[in-house]
Amino acid sequence: MTSKTVSIAITGAGGAGVMTAGQMLLDAAAKAGLYGLMTRSSGPQIRGGEAAAFIRLSSDPIDCPDDYFDVLFCFDWMNVDRFAAELPLRTDSVIIGDEAAKNPPEMITASVARQVMVPLSEAAKEIEGGRPNMIGLGMLGELAGVPLDALQAILEKVLKRKGQAALDASIAGVEKGMQVATDLESKIGIDLHLERKENQQTRWSLTGNEAAGMGALRGGVRFCAAYPITPATEVLEWLAPNLEKVGGTLVQAEDELASVNMIIGGSFGGVPSITATAGPGLALMTEALGLAVSAEIPIVVIDVMRGGPSTGIPTKSEQSDLNIALHGLHGDAPHIVTAAQSISDCLFTTQWTVHLAEALQTAGIVLSDQSLGQSRNIIDKPADLAFVAKREVVEAGVEDYKRYALSDSGVSPMAIPGTPGGEYVADGLETAENARPSSSAEDHYAQLDKRQRKLSQFDYGQHWAEIEGEGELAVVTFGSVTAPVREAIQRLESEGQKIKMISMRLLSPALPDKMDEALVGVKKLLVVEQTHSKQFYRYLRSEFDLPKDTTVLAKPGPLPFRPGEIVNTLKELG
Repeated sequence: MTSKTVSIAITGAGGAGVMTAGQMLLDAAAKAGLYGLMTRSSGPQIRGGEAAAFIRLSSDPIDCPDDYFDVLFCFDWMNVDRFAAELPLRTDSVIIGDEAAKNPPEMITASVARQVMVPLSEAAKEIEGGRPNMIGLGMLGELAGVPLDALQAILEKVLKRKGQAALDASIAGVEKGMQVATDLESKIGIDLHLERKENQQTRWSLTGNEAAGMGALRGGVRFCAAYPITPATEVLEWLAPNLEKVGGTLVQAEDELASVNMIIGGSFGGVPSITATAGPGLALMTEALGLAVSAEIPIVVIDVMRGGPSTGIPTKSEQSDLNIALHGLHGDAPHIVTAAQSISDCLFTTQWTVHLAEALQTAGIVLSDQSLGQSRNIIDKPADLAFVAKREVVEAGVEDYKRYALSDSGVSPMAIPGTPGGEYVADGLETAENARPSSSAEDHYAQLDKRQRKLSQFDYGQHWAEIEGEGELAVVTFGSVTAPVREAIQRLESEGQKIKMISMRLLSPALPDKMDEALVGVKKLLVVEQTHSKQFYRYLRSEFDLPKDTTVLAKPGPLPFRPGEIVNTLKELG
């Protein structure tokens, strides 16, 4: 991303309307022809308490936060210092506060950024039913060059159900805020206006969790059982009404163990099934995931990773569930692990994983994370994809049916309950080809080979990774770290440096031949990941032949990677 962008942080106490103002600004910017990304942050309460909305706007598609914020807009000082590490500011940044809010904290007074106080509360009082967050929305819209008609259109859409009086008060507040900002622009010499391009195609506003739910639906999922957990709950909230529209069902289970066992049952009955969870829930599901692998019943688990271990930091992002996703199942249990690379890619990756799980009759884990799942992105309308759940099933009237027949592909036709001649028992015991429980070494070896063979021999095409650029220096990464890596490479390419990016979407099974091909000509490799113990690097070393000159840039959450720090590392590598 080398075009001009504008980054705005909005903070305030719970109920101040921080998230409302942030999302309205984002949606109005999209309506005006801009792209944008909004991430959110909150204290440890998960819901309620202080909150922050981080917005980045651009004339071109944008996927990650910038290095610094241009504007920090504080509705009040409520625990704003909790976000200090998440709010990098420069000397030309501007902190805007309310004149009525006294005694700013040291985080504000000690900042290198310019500071200006505006009559936020007073301006709101001048309007009947006026609210400071609408004054702020108008100010930020004016500063970023988002026109009144776009803001007004969003207000009408959002506030229509609240009545004309509420709508009129909000529009008046936005207009007042724009007046205040106009005076501010000339007073402090700030110019954040972006070039607005005419909308060439339909744009969508969605979060990664919404995109994952949509991917599941498009992939053919018609049953979901799940237990709410931050930051995965929105997957379920999106699926609940939308599954019903297509004849599907969502059940809120009593816990994660029930959830995953319910979807095994649903899939055994012939219905593509899914659940969504976060780290602690995934840990509880691992035994049942092994059952799905052993019994060859396709299921998909979306794991929206958060800071761990244990309950960790539920509202912050990390990639540290990687090890449990790859290795958490007991026994030799080959399964699929994929990772979404962006908010929009949550749709593709989930839909593809459902397709893979159904085709290979095994368990699939989709790794997303809090950053992808709960951030909102303005994107171009995603393409319609051909991946639809299709498992191989046995025809009625089959004779001498062998559920776990040792086929060359490793996939054997599955009988849906009620299929004449297709009766069999599915459980976690090792079996002979005819599904009869067996403890013989011969059957165990044969079934282990079969379950591994079907994953190893499958043609995953080019979707295993996104490979961009060329050069003797390459970066390999996965998940939400992909966007800051991509932007860092783009910045260096604008300076004449050539760097290849390999962002892995299919993490397991490992495809060494594909990686060897991707690393042809690469002499130096940088691995970038958001873990403390270099989980991704250690996995890569165990499965692939990496260049001798391989370096790791790893850091845990909760702070996100920013492009600038990756640029600095790449420059050091030369």
